[in-house]
Amino acid sequence: MTTTRLTRYDRSMLWLMNDRRAAAWYATAARRRLAVAAHLTLTLAIGGVMTHMFLAEGEPLWTVAVTAVLLLPWMVATGVINGATRGLLELRERALDERQSAERSRVLARAHRVTTLLLAATAVTLLIMGGTAGDAPKAYAAPLLIAVLVVHWVMPLWVAGWRAQDEPADDDVVEPGALVP
Repeated sequence: MTTTRLTRYDRSMLWLMNDRRAAAWYATAARRRLAVAAHLTLTLAIGGVMTHMFLAEGEPLWTVAVTAVLLLPWMVATGVINGATRGLLELRERALDERQSAERSRVLARAHRVTTLLLAATAVTLLIMGGTAGDAPKAYAAPLLIAVLVVHWVMPLWVAGWRAQDEPADDDVVEPGALVP
């Protein structure tokens, strides 16, 4: 950690992100990747329902209810990923050690590259659709750009969750003077 003094908020967030009571949810790489896949799927589902809400004729209230129901497991998946990464993206820089700070930089750089490619693909898609239809598809432009913005917002979380390493097992600690097999 840095020499900057941690605030009460920093200490409470550090404690929360390092709480291992739910470690079984993200103990293995497969479980962490399942949490990322579930989060991605739920994000797509929420985005699809909200797009339907904005593009549908009338005011379908069922979309609001479905969105609210989907948000609960989405928040749980977010918490699982944050726990697996020990709050890599949620903690302030002063609460991270040098290794965590370097990992945060790597995660943000990779997420930035992915979202840059996604933004370019979105722009090309809209240009191609506008060229073939003779007019830009205005009805789909806003939801598509909002979707890309949401992906840009959560991509670092997905990358961090996907890249998170297993915790070292306590059995791997060798006592001084012990024979190593």
